[in-house]
Amino acid sequence: MTMSSADKARLDAFWQHCLKHQYFNIGYPENAEFDYTPLHRFLRFSINNCGDWAQPSNYILNSFDFEREVMAYFAELFAIPHEDSWGYVTNGGTEGNMFGCYLAREMFPDATLYYSKDTHYSVAKILKLLRIKCRAVESQPNGEIDYDDLLAKIAVDQERHPIIFANIGTTMRGAVDDILVIQQRLAEAGIAREDYYLHADAALSGMILPFVDNPQPFSFADGVDSICVSGHKMIGSPIPCGIVVAKREAVERISVEVDYISASDKTISGSRNGHTPMMMWAALRSHSPAQWRRRVQHSLNTAQHAVDRMRAAGIDAWRHDNSITVVFPCPSARIARKYSLATSGDTAHLITTPHHQDTRMVDALIDEVIAERQPGVWRAPRDHAESRDLPLTAAGRVFDARFDVI
Repeated sequence: MTMSSADKARLDAFWQHCLKHQYFNIGYPENAEFDYTPLHRFLRFSINNCGDWAQPSNYILNSFDFEREVMAYFAELFAIPHEDSWGYVTNGGTEGNMFGCYLAREMFPDATLYYSKDTHYSVAKILKLLRIKCRAVESQPNGEIDYDDLLAKIAVDQERHPIIFANIGTTMRGAVDDILVIQQRLAEAGIAREDYYLHADAALSGMILPFVDNPQPFSFADGVDSICVSGHKMIGSPIPCGIVVAKREAVERISVEVDYISASDKTISGSRNGHTPMMMWAALRSHSPAQWRRRVQHSLNTAQHAVDRMRAAGIDAWRHDNSITVVFPCPSARIARKYSLATSGDTAHLITTPHHQDTRMVDALIDEVIAERQPGVWRAPRDHAESRDLPLTAAGRVFDARFDVI
C-alpha cells in the first residue's frame, strides 16, 4: 500500500486518539478489555461467511467451523438443544432483533408486534423495514413493560397472534421484562402458547444473566422463541457484532437455496464478516464459566459501589437486580459530555463493563456530580471543548487548572 506522508500522519494522529480514549467509555456498554492479537494475521484474508455455517459452500475461505462452535456454545447458554436451534454471528444487536422479528412475521404474517416505550430505538426502524403492524406499550417507571397496558392493547386490537418484543435489559434503565408474567397473562387471556411469538433482546444482559446465581427468566427454557446478544458489549470486540439464536423449525421457513454459493442462506445479510466469528470463538475459548462469573460479579460490584456512593451523597441512584446499568438524575451537559454519558430527558446512566478494573473513573464522575450539586464549589471550565480530557490524580480524583475553586 502506497500512502502519502500526510495520510500516514493522519493515521498516526488517529492512532494516538484511539490510545488516549480507548477506556473513556462509561456511558455506553462496550467492553474494551480484549486482546485478539493471535487473530491479527488473518486480517490479510478476505474471510466471508456466506450462507449457512452448517453446510459446505463454494466460497471456501470461511470461518464456518469456528462459527459452528460459537453457536453450539450459545445454544447451551440459552438452554436449547443445539440440534433444535439455529443462529449466526450478526453485525450487531439490530440485525439480531431484525432476524427475530422476521421469523415472527413469517410465522404470523398479519400479526401485530408489541414493544414497550423503553425498547431500543432500532426496533421502530426494523418494523418499518419489515412492514409489521406494531403497537407501542407503556413502560413502568423502572423501565419494565406495563403488563396491564400490553394486555389491554392486545384485547383492543383483538389480536390472536401477538408478537411480543421483550427486553432483557432495557437500553437506559437495564430493566428486564418478566417473560413468565407475559406468558401467564396471555394464557389468562385465552391465547395459547403456539399462537404467539416471543423475541428477547438481551444485547447486554445476555452475557450477564447466565452467570449469576438468581437470574431473571431469559432463556428458551423460560419460553422465548428467539434471543440475541451483542458481542462487543460484555464479551468485547473491536468490531460491532452479535449472536442470534432461534428455534430451527422457525428458521426453516426463511431458508432459501442459493445456486451461486451452492448452499442455503438463512441470514439477513447474506455475505457476512468471517472475522467476528473467530473473535467470538477466541473470547469464549479464553474464559471458563468460572472466569465469566468473576468478570460479571466484578462489574456488578462496581455498579453497586456507584449506587452506594451516590446515595450516600443524597443522589437518587439505583439499579435493577443483576444489572450493571446505574441510573441517576442527569448532570450538567458538561459532565455528560466529558464522560460520554447516555442521557434521556432528566435521566442519565453509567455502565460498569469489565474494562473498569478499578473504580477510578466511576469515582471521578461521582466526585464531579457531587461537587456540582454543592453551590459555590465549582465553576464551569473555561474551555468546554477540552472538558473531556481532564487528568486524574492517583486517587482517581479530577484535578485541572481550568476549574476555579471558589
